[in-house]
Amino acid sequence: MSTKLRLLFDRFTLTLVAVVAAATLLPAHGQGAEFFKHLTSAAIALLFFMHGAKLSRQAILAGVTHWRLHIVVFTWTFVIFPILGWALRPVLVPLLGMPLYIGVLYLCVLPGTVQSAIAFTSIARGNIPAAVCAASASSILGIVITPLLLQLLLTADTSALGSGSLLQSIGRISLEILLPFVLGHLARPWIGQWMDGHRRLVRNVDQSSILLVVYTAFSESVIGGLWHQVDTVSLVLLVAVCAALLAFVLCLNTWSTRRMGFQREDEITIVFCGSKKSLATGVPMAGVLFSAGAIGPVLLPLMIFHQIQLMVCAVLAQNYLRQSEREAPGLGSAPARAGR
Repeated sequence: MSTKLRLLFDRFTLTLVAVVAAATLLPAHGQGAEFFKHLTSAAIALLFFMHGAKLSRQAILAGVTHWRLHIVVFTWTFVIFPILGWALRPVLVPLLGMPLYIGVLYLCVLPGTVQSAIAFTSIARGNIPAAVCAASASSILGIVITPLLLQLLLTADTSALGSGSLLQSIGRISLEILLPFVLGHLARPWIGQWMDGHRRLVRNVDQSSILLVVYTAFSESVIGGLWHQVDTVSLVLLVAVCAALLAFVLCLNTWSTRRMGFQREDEITIVFCGSKKSLATGVPMAGVLFSAGAIGPVLLPLMIFHQIQLMVCAVLAQNYLRQSEREAPGLGSAPARAGR
């Protein structure tokens, strides 16, 4: 597979599609579903434990002082994106139906990615310390902000949400995501060097955890009649909506960042940290926030947006890199892999 194709269709993305197909044809049910449910809980804890262990305190301290950049990234992630999702309701509900619209709205209130935002910033020669700080802060703050925003914006239709209260949801998310993340970060002095030396193994375990969560969630939804709710036309329209949403955000983000006078390195960081949404956080969080029957339609927009954002941002990062090389020829670039 050529370098360009690897950027557009990496192995994880293809495997993710295969997992959805497997959940459609062979969904887990009965005792198997119960087994996968417990296994998924363990996988989520492991996933965020490793996220915490990978987080370098030095990188956070190096990027934390750039407060103006962080405010802009926070505004895009938790203000502009949610407003867009809410404002598009009159258009998207008739176009996609309420279940898929709730998925689009959920996508809009999620935190940004960590690993892929940093990887694309690195490829494009952006401000990497600021990207580490902004992406990590987005992921942590999203544990509280995402449920609050979702509850606020879904006042007209909360039937898809789980039965627990908002505080219970935040408590469960904190227990399943934040606690392992904090424990992993606290353990970094002892295991960080080992993880840095086994990046490929860590990445494989990381991605396998997400695939397991996706399989379990889609199995529940397929048994609940997911593909009777979402037909081919709706799926095509959803792809178009996700592509248009990303294009609008990227264009407006880039234009406004330049108007505010940020340097190119900071522009790159804002573009990649402020336009991406996290599959790694969104999938397990959906299991807490939504009822089992609603998870499939909720996750479809996120999975489609995830793939489109990887493809578009891979091309965008290469364009930024070429611009940098034209301005400063002779400087080599260290390739970085984009993950979730």
